[in-house]
Amino acid sequence: MKIAIIGGSGRAGREISAELARRGHQVTAISRHPENAVQDAGVTAIAGDVKDAAALSALLAGHDAVVSAVMFADTDPASLVGAVRASGVARYLVVGGAGSLEVAPGVKLIDTPEFPEAYKAEAGRGGDFLTYLRGVKDLDWTFLSPSALFFVGDRKGTFRLGTDQLLVDGEGNSSISYADYAIALADEIETPKHIRQRFTVGY
Repeated sequence: MKIAIIGGSGRAGREISAELARRGHQVTAISRHPENAVQDAGVTAIAGDVKDAAALSALLAGHDAVVSAVMFADTDPASLVGAVRASGVARYLVVGGAGSLEVAPGVKLIDTPEFPEAYKAEAGRGGDFLTYLRGVKDLDWTFLSPSALFFVGDRKGTFRLGTDQLLVDGEGNSSISYADYAIALADEIETPKHIRQRFTVGY
């Protein structure tokens, strides 16, 4: 498959690029700093700005799927979704956040006293992006939320999937590495099971 990754030079974007290239897919890593993208024969790094919707749409055209791996604070959902829509690519996957996941019925992680103040703005924008996506009916979108701790670590290949509830292990920890998150996202691209849904991944 030909897969475009918006934000391909970031931590999530790089791991997703590497995982997809490992599986034999052709990856286009789009970012403002293409020199920081994964160096792999299966990855083509090109310059692009998420804030230039018309130019971005042209870069996305011709791909089988688009992955958005950019900070929510740097994006406008209507503009970004509009660029994907205009490109003609129907499959759209978003690297989400954990803040909008529930820790109890009706209680989101972002609303708990323990949630770090420094991350609230980004997490709030992520929740708004998900709300916007839930109103989109003409794209086959998927929003994949990581666990609370999203970290650089080993590719274990073992994890659990959930829906709208924060995944927590037996010791009360909620975590997933970028590498294992990339496996879950690549699996979803290859075998779609969460069309127009949010799901989550964690240990």
